[in-house]
Amino acid sequence: MSIEVSGITKLYGNQKALNNISFKIEKPEVVGFLGPNGAGKSTMMKILTTYLNPNEGEAKVNGFDVNLEKQQVQRSVGYLPEHNPLYLDLYIKEYLAFNANIYSVDKKRIDEVIELTGLTPEAHKKIGQLSKGYRQRVGLANALLHDPDVLILDEPTTGLDPNQLIDIRTLIKSIGKTKTIFLSTHIMQEVEAMCDRVIIINKGEIVANKKLKDLRDEKQQVVVVEFDYRVEDAFLLKLPKVEQVVNTHDFVYEITFTTSQDMRSHVFDFAHDNQLKILQLNQKNSSLEHLFRDLTK
Repeated sequence: MSIEVSGITKLYGNQKALNNISFKIEKPEVVGFLGPNGAGKSTMMKILTTYLNPNEGEAKVNGFDVNLEKQQVQRSVGYLPEHNPLYLDLYIKEYLAFNANIYSVDKKRIDEVIELTGLTPEAHKKIGQLSKGYRQRVGLANALLHDPDVLILDEPTTGLDPNQLIDIRTLIKSIGKTKTIFLSTHIMQEVEAMCDRVIIINKGEIVANKKLKDLRDEKQQVVVVEFDYRVEDAFLLKLPKVEQVVNTHDFVYEITFTTSQDMRSHVFDFAHDNQLKILQLNQKNSSLEHLFRDLTK
């Protein structure tokens, strides 16, 4: 087992940041730690990386106790914190060489992680000259330097533009084929793009722990449709297997069906039979969205 957490509780004064948290993660697996801001995600990650001690409970990473075997945990974990700490005046190779020396890693590994993280075109630059996306790559390269079995990434895609997002997601997914990755985010699209499983935390407590495949197989689906004029909700409720109709704005409707079957063709036929013009028709993978909303209200 790569990560084992049992009954972890963390207090800040009288406030419980984490309340009796337990979960397990195996290798290789990419697990998203999902929750609203302030839910306790960063606190859990700081405990797993030995930066914080819990008030109660036990946690092990790669079999090492985070309280009793801190150095062994630190050697076996690659960590990218939310605010990526970098020496901006250092060149990329200079920075990685500095950290390789700390880990007693062969200097050949520097070129390997530079290639792995797609830093080769920028390798001649100082870190301060890099875009946010490339700085995140430097952080990932540093986390991978000592070839850890477990990567812990706190909000790894914060502040990235759409192109950078795609690159970092692809990189994380690729690394996750051979390593355990535990990443926190409050963005549901990140989880769906990168993860095998999702753990949802709210107010310091785990409220869901599910594989993405199971979420996608749940018997619910949302179709987003836009007409050229307003349609009464009651009229759309005549569609088969409809659970709910919501007019989100103007002439756009989100129709929830109690089935995993693609219902777009039914909506199209319904519109055609009733002389309705469709301006857009999309299927929305909403299982995770609905689960998140229901559990973190």
